[in-house]
Amino acid sequence: MNDNNVQLVELEDLSAIKQAALTYVSEAFAEAELDGLDPDCMAQAALFTAFMELVATYGEEAVAQYAASLPERIRGGGFSTALKH
Repeated sequence: MNDNNVQLVELEDLSAIKQAALTYVSEAFAEAELDGLDPDCMAQAALFTAFMELVATYGEEAVAQYAASLPERIRGGGFSTALKH
């Protein structure tokens, strides 16, 4: 466990920083695709790396609670780029 007092949900307030980070990750995906790597492999690796970093920062229980909210966010279109009809 970590002594970090920042809650995982507080990260939602850092939109400019999150947008910059998303740009870096998107560019890494684009470069990997240009190098012939499968986008699905990149996505799996990115998720694994992201969860490792989150666990190292916030601890397993906090990340498990955060991950428990993901199905609802996914089904609600929280990660979709296409418009819903």
